[in-house]
Amino acid sequence: MEKSKRNIGPLLIILAGCFWGSMGIFVRRLTEYGFTAVQIVSIRVTLAALFFCIILLIKDRSGFRIALRDLPLFLGLGFGSILFFTVCYFTAITMMPLSTAAILLYTSPIWIMLMSVLFFHEKLNGKKLLALALAFAGCVLVSGISGEGITLTGLFVGLGSGLGYGLYSILGTVALRKYSPYTVTAYTFLFAAAGSWLICGPADMISKFTAAQDPVSLLLFCGLTALVTAVIPFLFYTLGLRTVEASRAGILATVEPLVATLVGILAFSEPLTLLPALGILLILSAVIILNRKAG
Repeated sequence: MEKSKRNIGPLLIILAGCFWGSMGIFVRRLTEYGFTAVQIVSIRVTLAALFFCIILLIKDRSGFRIALRDLPLFLGLGFGSILFFTVCYFTAITMMPLSTAAILLYTSPIWIMLMSVLFFHEKLNGKKLLALALAFAGCVLVSGISGEGITLTGLFVGLGSGLGYGLYSILGTVALRKYSPYTVTAYTFLFAAAGSWLICGPADMISKFTAAQDPVSLLLFCGLTALVTAVIPFLFYTLGLRTVEASRAGILATVEPLVATLVGILAFSEPLTLLPALGILLILSAVIILNRKAG
């Protein structure tokens, strides 16, 4: 049984990346309704928090009990990771080309590997370093090579998105030593949702719901957005972290830009050029290398 859990862990991480990669479909649709990027983030994490609380209620009501001394840990997961990285990422998008912001976001496996060595004393080996190099190079090629208009402030904001993104793997690993994945995700998103309402312009966001021609359909679509781009992937990723090292998980999750590129091709008829195709092959190579026996 324990061996089967170890075997399914990498698959759960990869599936999480696949679900995250579909985010463009939902974000583009919600943007058509006039929601700002930060408001879409708020809708996503708020409804995800509701879903996670319902799941925890069904799975284990006692999971709502956490020690007061662990509040900083969940604050770190909610504010320091989920909310911080999304705000940094969307801010970076307004300061530089989207491709550059995406590349800086996908420095997250590097941050995860460095923090894993520092805090968990994980060993760096040739397999991990090769996979990391291939994954990052693949992300650069898939996202597009662009260095236009980068300021020092923009660079730090973009790197902050990668750091915050990676922090979930580190803090999540710590939280899972004491709490179930359902407790970890529920409290993470509750804190992220609370923080998002401070910055999303709630009155304006609510007015867009009431002004919609079919607010019920819009609300259902928002629920689907939260389910597909947050609830399922974060639950899978957190479950995967129970048996997969944080550094390895960070590299496996780089299938996200690969899937996002494929979604762009299939759903929006975006062209696939040589460099992104090569990037996809590099990311797949990194995943294969990591899954050739335990690293």
